[in-house]
Amino acid sequence: MKIMIGMHHPKQFWMFKNLILAGQKKGWEFMILVSEKDILKDLLISSGFEFQIIGKNRPTILRKCLEFFRYFYNTYRYSKKFKPDVYIAQALPHFGFVSFLRRTEYYIFEDTEKVSILHCITIPFCTNVFTPDCFGKDLGKKQKRINTYFELMYLHPKYFIPDPSIFEILSIGKNEKYVILRFVAWTAHHDVGHLGLNMDMKKKAVKEFSKYASVFISSENELPENLEKYRIKVPSQKMHDVLYYATILYGESATMASECAVLGTPAIFLDNDGRPYTNEEEGKYGLVFNYSESLEDQELSIQKGVELLKQVNLKQEWEIRRQKMLSDKIDGTAFMLSLIANRQETTG
Repeated sequence: MKIMIGMHHPKQFWMFKNLILAGQKKGWEFMILVSEKDILKDLLISSGFEFQIIGKNRPTILRKCLEFFRYFYNTYRYSKKFKPDVYIAQALPHFGFVSFLRRTEYYIFEDTEKVSILHCITIPFCTNVFTPDCFGKDLGKKQKRINTYFELMYLHPKYFIPDPSIFEILSIGKNEKYVILRFVAWTAHHDVGHLGLNMDMKKKAVKEFSKYASVFISSENELPENLEKYRIKVPSQKMHDVLYYATILYGESATMASECAVLGTPAIFLDNDGRPYTNEEEGKYGLVFNYSESLEDQELSIQKGVELLKQVNLKQEWEIRRQKMLSDKIDGTAFMLSLIANRQETTG
């Protein structure tokens, strides 16, 4: 069985990592095609996975469109050489077009609603698109809903064991509270129109949270000098250990908010659009607090952060909530393995 995996974002490395590791043990062959973005290359190198860079993530819509032709050409070139039996990725147009030309199955795993253009031009060429059952859009007859969060593909207790050595890396005591602030760049094509937290509110969050805990900032952009000193300095592959032991997460990343939810760490997430999965993680399990980007909500979210930091036995309560969530959800990696194994049995 030959499987081509597409990765365009660091989250997709984590989503498909355990599929690749388990599949290799079964004798399956993998080729990984990636976009040069953020820490994705570093994650792949640290994992020991071989990969091919087929393009770069560009900051504007026009440049993204122009880069598509490079993605398409390289995907076709590597496909002709590797001859995959199946393609697996999120909604990637170059995977859609190449898999269609080669008459090869393409399974999409999608948990982002705010990429309607990608859905329109990619899903017609895929075999099936698998989404969490809380996904907020109807993607048509090819959509199959599965009862999981994609973060469980890599943070399920079956795969993730937290490493307490992170306290030494952070130079803090094991019983010391700490907060992770996450600020994003807002340069993705679905981020148009978003402003996020303003700088005054970022500074206020640091000031208020510092009264009760150590503060560390993870930011995609440069920070002013008085905030730069809070920037976290840990290996990228250790970030989930950081999130697991954190007292709270506060920020603009839906992925990190959901990661914290499945790890049992309280998360405060700010975004005007929100996400159905973080909404469910709040409404059904009480693991996340969702706020808009309005100034009023920015103020309220900081107050919520302070409230949580003052709470006694906070992490113990969140672990109870986490266990309820885990008992409801399935293992997404096991689902993918079964999907491919059943296909292999059918095709011989």
